[in-house]
Amino acid sequence: MSWWLAPHASRVIESEISIPGSKSATARALVLSSLAEGPGSISGPLKARDTSLMVAGLRSLGATIDDTDPDMWMIHPIDGEPRQALIDCGLAGTVMRFLPPIAATGTLPATFVGDDAASSRPMEPILTALRQLGVTVDGDCLPFQVTGPIQSREAVINSARSSQFISGLLLSAPRNPEGIRVSHQGSAVPSLPHIDMTVAALKARGVEVFHKKSTWEVQPSVIRPLEEVIEPDLTTAAVFLAATLVTGGKVSVPRWPKNTTQPGAHVLNILRQFGADVDVCDSNVTVSATGDPFPGITIDLSQTSELTPVIAGLCALAGSPSVISGVAHIRGHETDRLLALSTQITALGGDCQETEDGLIITPRPLVGGRFRSYADHRIAHVGALIGLRVPGVIVDDIECTSKTMPEFPTIWKAMVL
Repeated sequence: MSWWLAPHASRVIESEISIPGSKSATARALVLSSLAEGPGSISGPLKARDTSLMVAGLRSLGATIDDTDPDMWMIHPIDGEPRQALIDCGLAGTVMRFLPPIAATGTLPATFVGDDAASSRPMEPILTALRQLGVTVDGDCLPFQVTGPIQSREAVINSARSSQFISGLLLSAPRNPEGIRVSHQGSAVPSLPHIDMTVAALKARGVEVFHKKSTWEVQPSVIRPLEEVIEPDLTTAAVFLAATLVTGGKVSVPRWPKNTTQPGAHVLNILRQFGADVDVCDSNVTVSATGDPFPGITIDLSQTSELTPVIAGLCALAGSPSVISGVAHIRGHETDRLLALSTQITALGGDCQETEDGLIITPRPLVGGRFRSYADHRIAHVGALIGLRVPGVIVDDIECTSKTMPEFPTIWKAMVL
């Protein structure tokens, strides 16, 4: 692990940034291509740690994935039942929650391991669901083992800590002998747009999904192969667009989708609330600063919680207090993101207080210092963002940004200098 001096902006930024493919879309495309009735392809995929772990896991289960061309991956699906496998999840929520239901469609055991911190990530709801479906499950968190087959179709779980529990069950449901009917019981499911993304991905491949209130149902069916094109990752784009508010100037992102299921698209409206000017022209988005200091905001991010770190970073640099709510569940992400944000912003002289489901941030003059990332790519982004305004911010483990953008430190520095 190394320490990285975040570039300090001595001028306004004017830059165009090409953003790699969506992590969420790449993960879903890989899973569905590996379960399809024939070979398919993925154009513009994200090549990063999370997706590399997904590729390795699917290969272990029997899929053939040719990723030698970084711009076009060819996938031949699992032929027959999934193989016995040892799957490294790293810290990737999609791997640890999307692949166990696939492994359970067969009769051979699959063992799941991960990084040291992965054992603290919530897993119990989806493992409980697999037990309800007749699967043998040894363990309640990483590491654990699942042994199929699936023998039932009804599962009732509490998905209040992650929408990925429902998405993971839905993605492999067409391959289950009786399909699946999964119901959520508990407080509101966070990040519902990510479930909408899963449903849209299934429907694009000819799978019907029935949704009523807190229940989703999928019948056994064929998953159609596709030649799929992956959109840029709009949550990753958020930190680059936010840089305009911190430094002035403007940043453009090409290939912004006109219609998308990515929750990260909401960053444009959020930046407008901070006072930014947002111009959407054809497939290009340009965000420009309109004044400094920009105002703080009060916002519920329950449906766009992945944006919480970058929004918190902006709030720490705003001209008035801010309140973020609706994101209690991000305590179970790569790290406890609410604790990490409050600790690190406060360590730089800020005033960032945790609430039951969010943060209250009162701007204070910030100073340079060490900024811990907790091996979380989105927390590392916050250190880089604050460093634009505050000289001497040193981020540890900037390499963790390889989870979604291996080139992040290089591209960030080129944007600033």
